[in-house]
Parts: sequence; C-alpha cells; structure tokens
Amino acid sequence: MDERVSFDNELLILVDQNDLEIGNLSKDHCHIGEGKMHRAFSIFVINSKGQILLQQRSEQKKLWPGFWSNSCCSHPRKGESTLEAAHRRLEQELGIQADLKSLYKFEYRAKYLDIGAEHELCSVLVGHSDDTILVNKNEISACCWLSPSEIDELLAKQESLITPWFRMEWDTLTAQYPDEIQNRL
Repeated sequence: MDERVSFDNELLILVDQNDLEIGNLSKDHCHIGEGKMHRAFSIFVINSKGQILLQQRSEQKKLWPGFWSNSCCSHPRKGESTLEAAHRRLEQELGIQADLKSLYKFEYRAKYLDIGAEHELCSVLVGHSDDTILVNKNEISACCWLSPSEIDELLAKQESLITPWFRMEWDTLTAQYPDEIQNRL
C-alpha cells in the first residue's frame, strides 16, 4: 500500500473563480511562487462513533510536511471529475471507500515558507466510513480518529502544526454545516 501515487508532472486543472476550466499545468508548476489557481478537494471522513479521521502529512511532502490535516486532500487530474479523484485518493492514501457528499467550494491561497504555495478552488466533501485504514506512508505519516471537541482542542493547542486549509474548512463546517457532520454518523 506504500506505492507512490502523486507526481510533480501530473497535469492539474487550472480554473477561474467560477470553477470554469481554463487549462492544465503540472502539479509542480501550480505550486511555484504564489501558486496558480487550480481545482482541489478536501474530504472529512466520519465513522459511526462520530469521530473524524485526521492525517499527519508525510515528511516527504514539499508543502506542509508533517502537518496535521483533514482526512484526505488532493487534486483532480486532467480529464477527471472531483468526485472521481476524491474516491481515487481515499483508496490510494487510506485504503478505504466512503459515500461522499460535496458541501461547498472556496478559494484560498496559502504560502509555505519560501518553497511554494497553494492557490486552490477547493471542494469540501464529507463521507462516512468504518473501513479499516491502510495508510500509504508516501502520503501520510500518521492518522487518528478524533471527536469534534478533540479537533477543536487540537486546533487551539497545535495551531503551528495544522495545515491552513484544514483550519478554514473546520471553522466553516462547524459554523455552517453542523447537521451534515451529524447526518454522516
């Protein structure tokens, strides 16, 4: 399960603020400098105990290595829908399947040191799974299931070790979509 599944030369989907495709660019070039806006997704997987799966990004990642984040996040590749990509990455990173529902999209830009940046139009999805996790160590260093209150505590105490998009998404999920988390149980 530790095969390499992410490549610098894979073609991502460049989009405008309305999520209209305007071209393709390699993953590596999408993240140079201030970043080029591209399509992305973030998934929050919830189990039957009401816990949400978090992952610690692999130290091999160029951007935010070793940081804690939501269950799974990545990019659709050229010719791939966001939902297809989300299912692919759940399988590749965690060895699981989940019924996914898209909740909202948002644009953000975040710079990581002098190494690069994310500039994404990100779809936030939620899903339910009780599957056994099979971590791909090329993508993930560790993972854990936490209750919403434990996530709030982690975010309050470990701010410097949290990916910027995870913080933004969690704040929006808990403020605007609390029923969606509850409905996934």
